Amino acid sequence: MSREPLLKFTERGIYCSAANVYLDPWKPVDKALITHGHADHSRWGNKRYITHLDNLPIIKHRLGEINASGVNYDESFNINGVTFSFHPAGHIPGSSQIRVEHKGEVWVFTGDYKTENDGISVPYEPIRCNTFITECTFGLPAFKWRDQKDIMHDINTWCSQNNKEGKTSVLFAYSLGKAQRLIKHLDTSQMKIYCHGAVFKMTEVLKELINFPDFTLITRETKKEELIGNIVIAPPSAHGSSWMRKLVPYATASASGWMTFRGARRRRAIDKGFVLSDHCDWDGLLSSIEATRCENVITTHGYQEIFARYLREEKGLNAISERTQYEGENLNEQEDLSTNTSNT
Repeated sequence: MSREPLLKFTERGIYCSAANVYLDPWKPVDKALITHGHADHSRWGNKRYITHLDNLPIIKHRLGEINASGVNYDESFNINGVTFSFHPAGHIPGSSQIRVEHKGEVWVFTGDYKTENDGISVPYEPIRCNTFITECTFGLPAFKWRDQKDIMHDINTWCSQNNKEGKTSVLFAYSLGKAQRLIKHLDTSQMKIYCHGAVFKMTEVLKELINFPDFTLITRETKKEELIGNIVIAPPSAHGSSWMRKLVPYATASASGWMTFRGARRRRAIDKGFVLSDHCDWDGLLSSIEATRCENVITTHGYQEIFARYLREEKGLNAISERTQYEGENLNEQEDLSTNTSNT
């Protein structure tokens, strides 16, 4: 790494001193460039936010009245002689990588990303750079995803079987990203989709960008009989809550990359686990790094130390790990802190 890196890891977040801006800061700063709308990457308290145009309504919904502006993908802008641009990350709708160029040096910060086209996000695009900052939430060889089409077939088959047995299918998924991915691809030919308030409000925001099938909000007036045999999408924080009483009889499932491990399903006390992630698997991480043709890699949240060592020893890259306050698919309750409020 250079002695004076273009981006530095500080106590407030990833800092570009030449431009005096932060990328996805975890403590309040004057100017923040934001990759996407998840709670660990877009936090309240910054004086100014710059993000992709599609992410603007998301962070305004989550954070309330903020000073925020948006740019298009591939649209360059200059701050104090440093050139920035946002590029598709494929993680969730509105997600971006941030390209930073200064004095002939190019860095790319991925935020969170995945290489599979999920049908609701602008697909990931590799960006050439000298230094690549990559998450590695699932940076172990054990994590290898099957095609989304096959996973959705399994989910729809499970829902159909529950329907035949007179059970409601409850799918737990984060209210931003995973929930909309499920809603988009669920088979609604014989079943209706009902949503927890957190999922409903966020999907209402995103339906301006994405064409969804019909979905219905569960309210106090919703009768239990209406739900039987249909599908309910709810955030993980709803599991075990009194809200679930209305859904009886039901079967539960979680859609997450962590469902690779059987123990994760047992710990969450759910009936079924589907391996569906909004992050890269092992092969996706390696192919993404290779496509950038970078010389330097900085690994963050996930198996960052193990993954950096692999890149050094097996790939011959100059790779180091850095600690951040990003959490990837470990968000659980944090991602839905405001489940019952308008700032979900």
